[in-house]
Order: sequence, then C-alpha cells, then structure tokens
Amino acid sequence: MTVDFSPRVYVLASKRNGTLYVGVTSNLLGRIHQHRGGLVRGFASDYGTRLLVWFEEHPTMDSAITREKRIKKWNRAWKLELIEAANPEWRDLAEDFGFAPLS
Repeated sequence: MTVDFSPRVYVLASKRNGTLYVGVTSNLLGRIHQHRGGLVRGFASDYGTRLLVWFEEHPTMDSAITREKRIKKWNRAWKLELIEAANPEWRDLAEDFGFAPLS
C-alpha cells in the first residue's frame, strides 16, 4: 500500500443505498484502514459504513474541507446521484488500492 497525502473527500456506505458517511482526509488509504479496522469511533463505526464508494482529490486541504461541508449539507438524493454517476455498481473502491474484499 502506497502512502499518498493528497487531500480527498470521500463517501463510505454500509451497503448499496445504505447509510452514508462523508469525510475528508489527507491520507485516504490510512483513513480507510482505520475505518475498516474499527479504529475510528463515531458515526462511521456506529453505522457500519466501511465501503469506499466515492472520492475526489483536491489541490488543498482547505478546498477539500469546503467541499466536504457542502456535500454534508446536500439532501440524500444528491449524494446518491454523486455516487452513482462515478460508481453505478457501488463497487468498493478500496479494493482498487489493495484492500481485501469485505464479506
């Protein structure tokens, strides 16, 4: 697993059309590892959002934080459209980075 410190906004889901979690990080792979290992307490662990279904890179952390805050205010339908535009099958994109499939 390669360490990449690019600011990213990401969406985790519990399952297709399930509970969604919107987050921001400067280390996506490390953050996914934390979520999958249950190392992050709070909403994501409480609701089992462990599938990486969408993310986007940003040039600065400030722009990533601004985007995260905007997406968090969106209604659910808009969030689902965002995911399905880029990932219509709701694949776990973490697998593309070498993470094992979730059962």
